[in-house]
Formats: sequence, C-alpha cells, structure tokens
Amino acid sequence: MKIQTLVLSIAASASLGACATFSPDMTAETASKGAEQVSTGLPSALQAPLEDLNIVRQEIPAVLNEAVAAPYSVAGMGRCASIAAEIARLDEALGPDLDAGQGEESTSDQVAGVAADATLDAVRDTVTDFIPARSWVRRLTGAHQHSQAVQAAVRAGLQRRSFLKGIGQQKNCAPPAAPAGLRRR
Repeated sequence: MKIQTLVLSIAASASLGACATFSPDMTAETASKGAEQVSTGLPSALQAPLEDLNIVRQEIPAVLNEAVAAPYSVAGMGRCASIAAEIARLDEALGPDLDAGQGEESTSDQVAGVAADATLDAVRDTVTDFIPARSWVRRLTGAHQHSQAVQAAVRAGLQRRSFLKGIGQQKNCAPPAAPAGLRRR
C-alpha cells in the first residue's frame, strides 16, 4: 500500500508541477481538475501489469462487436431517428466524434490535461517495467491477441459511425445522424 501512496503523490506532484511550469496563470480550479484526472486514471494505470498477465481484460462493448460483424449494415437504419440512436450508442463506446465540438477549453485546462496524461503514462510505464520480457508474457498469456481484438473493434466502430453519418447525410438527416456543420437541403 505504501507504493501506491508514493506513486499517487509523485503522480499528483508531477502533474501539478508540469501544469505550473507551462502555465503560470493557472487557477486553483484548473490544477484541481488535473489532479482529479490523475486520481481518476490512477487505478487503470496501476492495473496495467494485470492486463499484461491477462488477469484483467478490457471488455469490448456489444455495439463494437456488432460493428466488427457488420460495419456496413443498413438493417433498421431507414429513419433518421434510428441512425441517430445507433450513432449515440457508438459515441458512448468510442467517445465523441471529431465533428462533435469539444467545447471551449482554456489553454491552462489543456495543459493540465496533457500533464495529467503524461503523469498517468509514466505511472503505467513504471509499473509495467517490473515484468521481465513483457512482450513475450503478453503473447503467451493471450493479452496481446485481446489487445489486437480491442483495437480492431474500435476501428470497426469508427468506420461504422462514419458510414452511418454518410447514410444520414444522404437522407438529409440532422446531426448527430449526419456530420455536424452540414448544410441541409
């Protein structure tokens, strides 16, 4: 437990220190957001060795498995509402699409996010460095194959979402069933 406390304090310090280095006008709220992002992502970063040993597996959402099976299926996609509903399911699994407007985020908030991500990457790299011959362990335990399956499912989901937005555009649907910023006929 002492190691986890040490890693958490180092991660939070590095994150906040990096933020202060890059943006001297950072508010306490922004620093708090960076620290919150680190503490939220820390359990995932610390379980990376368990993923390498294939003890913990990232579950592939059903909507992505469906996309792998039939990325260009139009079954049940005759109406704009059904296209929008399917895109919403994909957005939930994949995160927002590029055209979804990420909002106005201040530079200091962006820096805090980058610093928090870098901190979590450092923690993840540190805890996975304890596994000797990590790439072989991943292959022997099946973790590598599962990781490839997750990546393939994400790619299929991205393709399906793009395809559905094209269908929505063809049907003159409003966003999110079509790309945002599209001028409707």
